[in-house]
Amino acid sequence: MATIPAIQPGAQELQDEEVVRRVLAGETAMFEILMRRYNQRLYRVARVILRNDGEAEDVMQDAYVRAYQHLDQFAGKAAFATWLTRIAVHEALARKRRRERLDELDALAVNGDSMSILKSSAPSPEANTAQTQARQLLEEAIEALPEAYRTVVVLREVEEMSVADTAETLGVNEGVVKTRLHRAHAMLRKELLQRAQGRATDLYQFHAVRCDRVVKAVFERVAELQAGSAEPTVN
Repeated sequence: MATIPAIQPGAQELQDEEVVRRVLAGETAMFEILMRRYNQRLYRVARVILRNDGEAEDVMQDAYVRAYQHLDQFAGKAAFATWLTRIAVHEALARKRRRERLDELDALAVNGDSMSILKSSAPSPEANTAQTQARQLLEEAIEALPEAYRTVVVLREVEEMSVADTAETLGVNEGVVKTRLHRAHAMLRKELLQRAQGRATDLYQFHAVRCDRVVKAVFERVAELQAGSAEPTVN
C-alpha cells in the first residue's frame, strides 16, 4: 500500500505550471495538488459523458495516471487545466465506445422525446428541499441531452470554462461550441432553467471522501508503475 507523501506548506498557492515543473523535477507529492484542484472538474465531465458515478471515478484515475506518465509532454500551449480536461474527455469517450460495443442499446438511450425530462420520478433521500429538487430537475434535463450538447453545457456553464478552452478541450472550433450551447439551451427549455434555484456550479458535486479515495488510488497506481520500471516514469 503506497503512502501519500506530504506536501510542503505554501505549495497549494503555486500556479499549475510551477507545480508541473516541480513534479517533473522529482517532487512526486506535488501531483496531489493538481488532483485535488481538478477532481471536481474531471468528475463532472466524465460523469456527464458516462452517466455513471463509478465509471466516472475510474476515468478520473485513468486520466490522472495518463497525465502523470506524459507530464513531460505538457508544452504549455494551452492551460494545464485544459490539457488535463481533454485527457479526461478522451478517456471517458473511449470507455463509452467500449461499453457501447458490449451494449448497443446504450447508444439509443438519449434519443427519446425531450418531454421525458418532465416526467415525475421517485425523489432521492436528499431531495427534501425546493432547491435540491430544482437542481435535480436540471441535472435530469442535462442528462437527457445528446452527448455532444451535454458535454458543452457542463464545460461552459457548470465548469465555467471559456469558449476557447472548451473548443480546445473538445477538439472543435469555437463556432461549434457556440452553436451546440445555443441548441442545448433550446432543448433544455428556458422555463426549466429558470426553475433551478442557485447557480449551475452546484451540479455534479464530488465530495471530499471520494476526492481522498481518488488521490489515494492514483498514488498507488503511480507507485506500481515506478516499481515495475527500471527507470522512473518522471525525471
